[in-house]
This record gives sequence, C-alpha cells and structure tokens, in this order.
Amino acid sequence: MRLRPLLATVTAALAAAACLTAAAPANAQRGNACSPSVSIESFSDGLDKTTYEGTFVGNFSALAVDRDGGIAAVSDRSALFTLDRRTLRPASVVPLADETGAALDSEGLAVDRDGTRLIASETEPSVRRYARDGRILDRLPVPDALKVAPAGRATTNQTFEGLTFLPGRHTLLAGMEGSLAGDTTGIVRFQTWERQRGHFALDAQYGYRTDTGLNVSETTATPDGRLLVLERGFTAGVGNTVRLYLADLRRATNTSGIDNLTGQSGVRLARKTLLADLVNCPSLGAQAKQPQPNPLLDNIEGLAVTGGGHGRLNLLLVSDDNQNPVQITRFYSLRVRL
Repeated sequence: MRLRPLLATVTAALAAAACLTAAAPANAQRGNACSPSVSIESFSDGLDKTTYEGTFVGNFSALAVDRDGGIAAVSDRSALFTLDRRTLRPASVVPLADETGAALDSEGLAVDRDGTRLIASETEPSVRRYARDGRILDRLPVPDALKVAPAGRATTNQTFEGLTFLPGRHTLLAGMEGSLAGDTTGIVRFQTWERQRGHFALDAQYGYRTDTGLNVSETTATPDGRLLVLERGFTAGVGNTVRLYLADLRRATNTSGIDNLTGQSGVRLARKTLLADLVNCPSLGAQAKQPQPNPLLDNIEGLAVTGGGHGRLNLLLVSDDNQNPVQITRFYSLRVRL
C-alpha cells in the first residue's frame, strides 16, 4: 500500500538461497537481539533513490526467493526486479501491466516451481500469473466479498497485501491488508487457492486479528506451514510501528461461508504469537529522514525466508519508500528462532 496441515518439506528455492547475505554498511553489527527469538544481522540503504536501466529502484512492496536462489522484488509502480542474491543489486527489470496495459498496484509476490511469478494487485484486487518476461499467463478467481466496493466489501488500498505459497507449492495464500465492511475492524481475511490440474481454484479462507491501529503488510510461509505476518502502521510525527508475528492456521475456522466476522463464538481465528516489535531492535547506526521511534524503522512491506533450518530462519525484509524523499528503500537481514 502506498502510504506509505503441518508440512515438513523445505522448498528447493529456500535450499538454494541458504547462503544469501544482504549488503550491509561497514558499521553493521551482528547478533543483535530485537527480542528473545529475533535478531537483526545487518541493514543496507545501498539502493535508496537509485535507478536501473531507466527505472526507479524502489517502491518495493514484496520479495520472493527465485528458483536459482536470487531475489525477485516487485514494485507497486508496475515493475518486477531480479536482484543479485549477495549484493542485492538489480540484475534485470521488466514492466508489469494488466490485460488492458494499465498499471498495477502490485503488493504481493510468489514464485512458482516453474519460475512463473504470481503477483497480487490491490486495485481490484487481483492475482495474476506472469512469465519472467512480464507476459500474463493466467488470472485467479477472487471471491466477490473481497473485491473493492461497490463490487464487494473491501476498501480501496486495503486488499491483497501479502502473497505466499505454503510448502509444496500446492496452496497459495493472500493476506488482506484491512477489514471488510461488516467485519469487526482489525479482523482481516486470508484467502487460499488450491492447485488443480494446472490452475488455482478458490479454497479455504481464514480470519486473523491485527493489533489495534495496525494492518497486515506481508504474509510469508515458514517451512513447517505456519505464517510470518508483518503488521504495520504509521503515525504522522511519530513514525512507523512494525511487528513480526508467527501465525498458525491449523485450528482456524474456514470463514469462506461466513458473511461477517465479529469475533463471534464458534469462529476460531488464526492463532498468533509475537516474535518481535522491531522498535526494540538496535539501530545499528541507521539514520531516519523523518521522525521514527527507532531510526532503523521505515515503511517495511516485503519479507522473504531466504534460508535456515532446525527451527531457525534467515529473513530478508525491505521497506517501500513510496518514491518519497523522507522515506528510505532499506533492506534488513534478520534471524528468527521459532
């Protein structure tokens, strides 16, 4: 947004990316705790306010690990980048558009096992499959209720913000940023699709409750089938709030047939556990261009699992600078113990 069943198989892409390291400034320290289960390894502002082949490098809203271990990054200004897995420098960029050639507000990204890209746009919202060269291959169905009003009950710029494959890449999940009209504020919907004969069909839906004043900015599956969820907010004159949660859908109610989610009895929402409030991370010498409760923080929207094992994960996060001079394109390298 411009504001700014248990599975044990680890995907091949994660294994290929296990050696990824983010470029970091010379003063970056390592092993710095944000919480008992999360530490920040480094950060990098190296791509802030740069261009590549005439395209602005920024506005990053999602990250995903490619089949070769590289990093795919989508801009909400209709550009799909490939980044070098070690330096994070752009290696290629292709433009994105809808079927009419119009621009996308692309906010979610997942890479399929054949290398095609699934990209969520929060405009309608939509999920489309793209070839590596930006050609549209397919478009997935979306429940009417999740469409922007008046077609549905969603609010503009509050739709699909996260997109991820669950392990095995048979199930795709999209996280809504905000609540539907008729649902209690703070309860958002996670929609899934199941792969069937080469296409994706609508499947179960789940409810998730955000913290007061925060929205979902990213959903990313862990190798055991749970979800990492980024919740984010912004207060003028204060700055950003960014919290990392671990969510579990295994006992959650399928809400696809429930019109209104109001916290009613008998409807189990996804369970969530706070991993870290990133305001508590050491700043590592980072500087902010606007007020922030921690100068390390910015408008963090993208998250990918880049490697790990034995209950520990390496994460790469990125902020969306909105092409705004007081915001920063910043990459963060974190380690998480689940």
